[in-house]
Amino acid sequence: MTAEVTRDCTADEPDRDIDLEDDSGAVIAAVGRQIRLWREAAGMRAAELGAAIGYGENQIYKVETGKRIPKPEFLDRVDEVLGAGGKLAAMKKDVAEARYPKKVRDLARLEADAVELGAYASVVVHGLLQTEEYARALYGERRPAFSEDEVDRLVAARMARQAVFERRPAPLLTFVQEETTLRRPIGGRMVLRRQLERLLELGGLRHVEIQVMPTETEEHAGLGGSHQVLKLSDGTAVGHNEVQLTSRVIAIPKEVQILEMRYGLIRAQALTPRLSRAFIEKLLGET
Repeated sequence: MTAEVTRDCTADEPDRDIDLEDDSGAVIAAVGRQIRLWREAAGMRAAELGAAIGYGENQIYKVETGKRIPKPEFLDRVDEVLGAGGKLAAMKKDVAEARYPKKVRDLARLEADAVELGAYASVVVHGLLQTEEYARALYGERRPAFSEDEVDRLVAARMARQAVFERRPAPLLTFVQEETTLRRPIGGRMVLRRQLERLLELGGLRHVEIQVMPTETEEHAGLGGSHQVLKLSDGTAVGHNEVQLTSRVIAIPKEVQILEMRYGLIRAQALTPRLSRAFIEKLLGET
């Protein structure tokens, strides 16, 4: 069975409106009701609570009605002012998770559970390898254009997913980048330079291997496009494929096997990690 995955969302942003059609809306609505009940029990009006914590009355109402997701500091301040004894502040973890649409949370959970992740990127630098500047420039190129707030949310979400590099025990993370992705100056020359430096930094980690697929390579098993394969702690494997407006998690065993086969061939056809590092260093010197 396959499941579509929407674009990244973020857990690091100002309070934002929420789509109540997503199941995360139920969590946010429950948090909002609790805040309202504590406020009413304290005998405070919404305007008074807002003034006490530095928010407008309308913002308080939006949070209480589940139409806006509160930041962690909002919950801390409300908890203190209303004397909730940590009960409201304790909801920060639930709220942080609810900032991601369910399908994105599902993909993030798969990455968090992966003991091995292999990814081939043919168009841009893989999201887990991107610098913040590169990601911001990339989202800035999307059409129809994202608003500044949307770009901020998307960039923050992409950066948050890179926590996978710090997991312990560390998963094996392998990447194959098409040569053209390392030459295209998305965001300008300096952004590209810092991106190449980031690749060298990550490639130096013991549990990370980055390879380059040279453009001159004749045999290429990745002409079907970018994809990744995740091997999970329970011994199962899933694939992930993204094209244009569609992003899918692939769980059908036969389809996953095809992606695994293709990725194995791609790694064999690409430069070795050591030669790839030298290749990236050469590109950096030319940029």
